[in-house]
Amino acid sequence: MDKALPEHSIESVKGIGPQRAKLFLRVGIRTVSDALYYLPYRYEDRTELKKISEIRPDGTGTVQGKIVFANDIRTRMRKFRIFEIAIHDGTGLLKAKWFNQPFLQKNFPLGKEVILSGIVKNSGQAALEMDSPEYELVSDDTDSFIHTKRIVPVYRITEGISQKQFRKIMFGMVTEHASGLSDFIPPFIIERNHLPPLSMSIQQLHFPEGGIDLGALNSGTSTYHRRLSFDELFLFELGLAALKRRARLDRGIAFRPEGNLRKALLNVLPFALTDAQKSTLAEIRKDMRSPYPMNRLIQGDVGCGKTVVALLAMLDAIESGYQAALMAPTEILAGQHYINIHGLVKALGLKAELLTAGSKGGHREGIASGETDMVIGTHALIQEGVKFKKLGLAVVDEQHKFGVIQRVLLRKKGLTPDVLVMTATPIPRSLALTLYGDMDSSVIDELPPGRKPVVTKLFEADRKEDIYVLLRQEIDNGRQAYVVYPAIEESEKTDLKNAVQGKEGFEKVFPEYRIGLLHGRMSTGEREKVMLSFRQGEIDILVSTTVIEVGVDVPNATIMLVVHAERFGLAQLHQLRGRVGRGADRSLCILVAYKPYGEEARRRLDIMLRSNDGFRIAEEDLAIRGPGEFLGTRQAGIPDLKVANIVRDMKILEKAKAEAFGLTEASPELGEFPSLKKTVEVFWKGKIDFFKTG
Repeated sequence: MDKALPEHSIESVKGIGPQRAKLFLRVGIRTVSDALYYLPYRYEDRTELKKISEIRPDGTGTVQGKIVFANDIRTRMRKFRIFEIAIHDGTGLLKAKWFNQPFLQKNFPLGKEVILSGIVKNSGQAALEMDSPEYELVSDDTDSFIHTKRIVPVYRITEGISQKQFRKIMFGMVTEHASGLSDFIPPFIIERNHLPPLSMSIQQLHFPEGGIDLGALNSGTSTYHRRLSFDELFLFELGLAALKRRARLDRGIAFRPEGNLRKALLNVLPFALTDAQKSTLAEIRKDMRSPYPMNRLIQGDVGCGKTVVALLAMLDAIESGYQAALMAPTEILAGQHYINIHGLVKALGLKAELLTAGSKGGHREGIASGETDMVIGTHALIQEGVKFKKLGLAVVDEQHKFGVIQRVLLRKKGLTPDVLVMTATPIPRSLALTLYGDMDSSVIDELPPGRKPVVTKLFEADRKEDIYVLLRQEIDNGRQAYVVYPAIEESEKTDLKNAVQGKEGFEKVFPEYRIGLLHGRMSTGEREKVMLSFRQGEIDILVSTTVIEVGVDVPNATIMLVVHAERFGLAQLHQLRGRVGRGADRSLCILVAYKPYGEEARRRLDIMLRSNDGFRIAEEDLAIRGPGEFLGTRQAGIPDLKVANIVRDMKILEKAKAEAFGLTEASPELGEFPSLKKTVEVFWKGKIDFFKTG
């Protein structure tokens, strides 16, 4: 009889109880269903029994023999005890030892056959030896072995439970609950994608039978891994498909601007829009004229002009009688956007406000009354106390920090406002299919005319004089420089060079130059004053932390010096490099690295030297860090992927997306597939009311 996934507590399982349930909770297992999807992280082949005479020191082996000796030894110091056995298989003798486990003696009666599996070493005597091997007694009624004579699963465990105890409990759960699990995916999708049954996949991934390739198991590419990866990605994409459909069903705003504000801004901008910017703006305007809510992603490389496009769209919304909001993931970035935008908006006769967690109540009053036309802020914008009079367009500066749920919450602040998401770094296709699968997409794939690729060089920290020569050349030619440090002030906990000391150092080396300091602890007003001085050429060298990572545009700045470059992430290095090369002059990015640094840092620096292509860099960054770290910890609302890996499983992801979107077109509310509908809702933890059409 087919069964649904068991959602009852792990505490009710034989061999667990309240205390062990706490240990299972540490590794994220709350229910039996969680346990079935808690897959081994590697597998060991213990299928081949070797003769004792065949095993060698410093290798691993699985042997079977008769127990000929067993003794509990108390050491002279009495601080610990050693339980020791010896087994014989007719070809040789092998000893095994366990430390401080005298209770094991009752498990090893003389004359019984036992299988041992572990690392072999010399004992210093004639016999070879294993320390703390895994073991299994051989009996006439043994139907299946758990720890030996098979491909054995190895799980990530926590202190307080042994691998053997954990494996035994998992074996019991898989045996009882995996067999006969019902497939929630429609049969025609399973057949079309050549997927094995769900019950078989879970059984084989926990306790594989013979004939499965060990390499495929350990790399996560077996047929059974593929099935569970497809399941997760299919459920993920079904949620996004439902969201996209809901957005089409909602009644949105059909904006009808005359275009005067847009034209006024274009007249004062010191540059013309590129064809790619114009094309993206046309797509946005078409969406905004539609009576359905816009849900669009703008992606493009550093310096391509996404923010200008978003600002023009915000002006169209304001001219149509609505408010516009821009949400950034950090206070520093929100402040930077405010610095760059509010002067332009003020010149057009409009009022912009900055709203962060520390903002005063007066800002909220202006937003609620409609006096404020444009709000720039952080996640504070989606807090309950913030009310808009008439929010028409919400722009999210995503940077992989906001998830689906935050976008939904922001949308609820208005009468189904249009939503426009910008990515500060071009995102790999695999991420676009997951994080932004519910959105239409525009790509700005063109840099402003006259831009030249930034030359990137790597210097070890001991080459200071060479670096100073390059800085002096640029500044003496009338150009300006950034020097970026990873820290603000000196700390006893780190050996990182810091911005405050760095400024003092550069003042000693270059007493003839004007040197400024910029960091995140400054107030918005202080930062704005420093940046204005830099833009106006009153500062030659701006010493800064990463607050200048995004949104700073000073065409006369032609050299970027990144101190402790080995400590920065790849996306961050690419963003920092994007602060130069914004004019027609040749620009230079110098990465200063302090040895020693690891292989991962070396890979990041090498990629920066080889490529200026943001899409390629993003793919490399994702490959180095993996999806979890790449996305960060603030992707609230995005379900965890326990099995699937969006880098490794890209082809599976594309198939899962096609199947999910196709199925919701044919059966919008999944009414014909009740078990699938319920599984989707459990997978998304009820965070979105997917299939409600009212």
